[in-house]
Amino acid sequence: MFNKELVDAVRDKMIARKETLAVAESVTSGYLQAAISNAKDAKDFFQGGITAYNLGQKYRHLLVDPIHAQACNCVSEQVAESMALHVCELFKSDWGVGVCGYAAAGKESGGEMYAYFAISYDNKIINSGRVESTKKEGEETQIYFTEILLQQLYAYLLQNPD
Repeated sequence: MFNKELVDAVRDKMIARKETLAVAESVTSGYLQAAISNAKDAKDFFQGGITAYNLGQKYRHLLVDPIHAQACNCVSEQVAESMALHVCELFKSDWGVGVCGYAAAGKESGGEMYAYFAISYDNKIINSGRVESTKKEGEETQIYFTEILLQQLYAYLLQNPD
């Protein structure tokens, strides 16, 4: 289901660097956690993750600004950044990934499927942005977003030598 070579490459870099990762997700529904936790020796770098769908849980666990989040239905770059930063605090990890968005083309998303993501390292956002999907709604789009996040994370691990 997931690109095993990519997951293994992320694992290898994390272990070589002696660093850890945690993830906070909503639109991907735990697929990112599933991909990473299936890596061999995941316990050596993966601290864990949280899937938080609603504003109350995003605020409570990930300190997302409730006024901003309510105004954008919890889907924005700012929300993803807060998720990435605060999941590191929650799990005491070096790296954090946050993702929120829409895996179905509904009224709230303007008929589009997209996600905002953020990657944090050492308490700073190092990458964030928006990714769009033309895949089939639901699981196919969730898996697509998961693959994009893994690619983005790996690219930043490559930019910073072990």
